[in-house]
Amino acid sequence: MKLYKVTDPEFKAYGRVVDNVDFTQLLEALSKTPIPEGVDYLPSVPELEATDAFETLSSVAYGEMPIQIGYCNGHNVMLNALEYHRDSEINVAVNDAVLMLGLLSEVEADHTYDTSNVKAFLLPAGMAVEVYATTLHYAPCHAKGQDGFQVAIVLPKGTNYPLKNAHAKVADVSTGAGVNNEDSMLTAVNKWLIGHAEGGLDEGSFLGLKGKNLCLTEDFE
Repeated sequence: MKLYKVTDPEFKAYGRVVDNVDFTQLLEALSKTPIPEGVDYLPSVPELEATDAFETLSSVAYGEMPIQIGYCNGHNVMLNALEYHRDSEINVAVNDAVLMLGLLSEVEADHTYDTSNVKAFLLPAGMAVEVYATTLHYAPCHAKGQDGFQVAIVLPKGTNYPLKNAHAKVADVSTGAGVNNEDSMLTAVNKWLIGHAEGGLDEGSFLGLKGKNLCLTEDFE
C-alpha cells in the first residue's frame, strides 16, 4: 500500500494542513515531553496550553470554543483501532509521524470497518493538520528512521475524559449475539472506538475492525 503525504491531494478527504497558526512555542514545549517505549496519551498538558498557540487555536481554528492541548508520544507501527469524535482534531508534529486514517462514511451499518480501506499519510516535522470529525484515526506511528514520535493533540475541552453515565453494552461481533449500536462504541467523552481483535484493547471494547491489523513497516511503502 502506498504511503501518502498530508500535502498530497488524497489527504483532502481526511483533513487539511493548518498554516494560519504559529506553532513555534508549542513545538518547543512539546519537544521537552517524554517519549515512552509504548504509547502515552495525555488529553491536557499545562505546559502546552501555556503557549501562545492555545488562545489562537481556540479563537481561529475552533471558533472560540474551549479547547485542550495534550500529546500522544511514543513508539508505534500498528493500527490496533480507529476512533472518531464529533469535532475535528488538530495534530502538530515535532518529528516525522505517520497517521493511519479511514472515513466514517465507509463504516458499515453494523459499525464494522474493513482495514483495507485505510490510507497512511506522512505528517512532516513541524507541520500541523486538522483531522476532520468524519475521519477515523488513532495513535500516530513513528516514521521510518525516527526514534519515536511526539504529536500535540488539540481537541474540544473535555474530550477523551472518563464517561459519567452508563452506556449500551458491546455485542459479540464474532458470534453476532446482541445488537451493535453506536452508543456501545463510546469509550470516553466524545470518543467512539472501533477496535481490532489483535489490538490489545481493554476487555469489552467494540472489536469491529475486519481484516489485517495493519503494520506500517509491513503494509505500506
